[in-house]
Amino acid sequence: MYDVVVVYPLLQSEGTEHILLGEKKTGLGQGRVVGPGGKVESGESLRQAAVRELFEETTLVAEETSLIPIATLHYPFPTRPHLSQRSHAFLVREFEGEPTPSDELIPQWWPKTQIPFSRMWPDAKLWLPSALAGGFIRATVTIGDDDGVLGVEWAS
Repeated sequence: MYDVVVVYPLLQSEGTEHILLGEKKTGLGQGRVVGPGGKVESGESLRQAAVRELFEETTLVAEETSLIPIATLHYPFPTRPHLSQRSHAFLVREFEGEPTPSDELIPQWWPKTQIPFSRMWPDAKLWLPSALAGGFIRATVTIGDDDGVLGVEWAS
């Protein structure tokens, strides 16, 4: 099982809070809407990886100290163990720059009340709303052959 990070930038605009998501262009989840993120590299802290991935995928610049942890999710893929991963999710409200597309992601701002869950990994609708509302989420989400959710175990 390897570690990944995902960052959800939030921005207040015209009285509405928006979240930055993007269409994944390559790799696992290609075509889905996801938060900017990726694998933690050897020797990197989770926060270092989150800041690096955010910049690489969107060109947004954030400080490690501005990241707010919102979830740790274990994703076993029983029939594809090489995909099994532990995901560390963060919010960030303080950042610089305007999001631009990269080789990995086509970023787009969405009103927080209109997150496109039908285009995301199926588990996102189970935990992301609570995490965005201020709760820290810990869970194990088992993923099946069709990338659907086989089961969820919530931890306290």
